[in-house]
Amino acid sequence: MSGFRPGARIGVDVGKARIGVARCDMHGMLATPVETVPRAKGDPVARIIAIALEHEAFELVVGLPLGMSGGETPSTADAREFAGLLAAAWHAAGGVQPVRLVDERLSTVTAHSALRGAGRSQRSSRSIVDQVAAVVLLQHAIDTENLTGTPLGETLHTPPPGDVAEPAEADGA
Repeated sequence: MSGFRPGARIGVDVGKARIGVARCDMHGMLATPVETVPRAKGDPVARIIAIALEHEAFELVVGLPLGMSGGETPSTADAREFAGLLAAAWHAAGGVQPVRLVDERLSTVTAHSALRGAGRSQRSSRSIVDQVAAVVLLQHAIDTENLTGTPLGETLHTPPPGDVAEPAEADGA
């Protein structure tokens, strides 16, 4: 598809305790798990930026946990706030592309289901389920872009210092 943008991307599944991180290959074909970043220990934003730079990613895709009806929830607000911090750090680190917010409804449910299908209990999957959820949301984003030629989700541009990040546009499916 002529509109597809080649290059690695990082997928981020923001949770209250842990953040799952995934990446895709340079051709945007396959998402794979990378790491689970603890939210309360160290600087999770700095760690995710370091992962993005290490994998030479050109874009960050953050899951947006909407309610089943499509409405915003407290988790949605938390993910938007974290994505705003990530966007500012990404820009400061030289990232040119805006951070993308992608609807992640059911990504964690899908991740748990995939892990159960692989014979893992929910308890034994706790340390990796966030990575698998990040894989699910990133794979959805790259598959949609490969199919349509249009990046999925809304872009979150870096705000001027002191401002709060607001979604700039919504595009994709």
